[in-house]
Amino acid sequence: MKDRAPIGPHEVVDHAIRTRQSIRAFLPTPVPRATVEEILAIASRAPSGTNTQPWKVTVLMGAARQRLSDAVRAAYDDPDQRRQHSEEYAYYPVKWVDPYLARRRKLGWDLYGLLGIGREDKAKMHDQHGRNYAFFDAPVGMIFTIDRVMEQGSWLDYGMFLENIMIAARARGLDTCPQAAFTQFHRVIREVLALPDEEMVVCGMSLGYADMSKVENTLQTEREPVSGFARFME
Repeated sequence: MKDRAPIGPHEVVDHAIRTRQSIRAFLPTPVPRATVEEILAIASRAPSGTNTQPWKVTVLMGAARQRLSDAVRAAYDDPDQRRQHSEEYAYYPVKWVDPYLARRRKLGWDLYGLLGIGREDKAKMHDQHGRNYAFFDAPVGMIFTIDRVMEQGSWLDYGMFLENIMIAARARGLDTCPQAAFTQFHRVIREVLALPDEEMVVCGMSLGYADMSKVENTLQTEREPVSGFARFME
């Protein structure tokens, strides 16, 4: 849900952060390459330990975006192929515990509820998840990679870079969806994009203009109040 336009200087930033959401349906409206370059340039001001700047980005538009989408979706739709692909790194915990498990389940069922997908609708769940690999029809897809020599601190730096992209996009009236779903098919991505062996796939991201006529984009996720995750000591 988009709230009122910002007024004061600090509200410009607050507004971009507050209205950022993971969009799962985009309009076909093109995004100029110059705009994407501008967003990436701004995002690159993210801090990184000793200014290492560990991020690498492949921006996909038009036929290039479609080639990757088709290749990944083919692997995803074939059960035999899908079983041969797994993530290179553990994004999620091996063992889920609350409150994280409860939050994850709530998000999933809230989304499926909006889409009218029941708990037994495995085919519809499969198709909905598969929309990740079409970048939710966004005109711009991005694949992020990092050199394998980099350690955990650089991954933390990478997160700040990704957040900067999403906030800079919002400031320009654009929306995004960061996507860990791509990591399962890193071997397919490596082949299609001719990535060097020393680079590791971090995630993907969709970028474009949100189609707010689609019910999935009305999903509102909850956040814990400050009192739920912070303590103050004097």
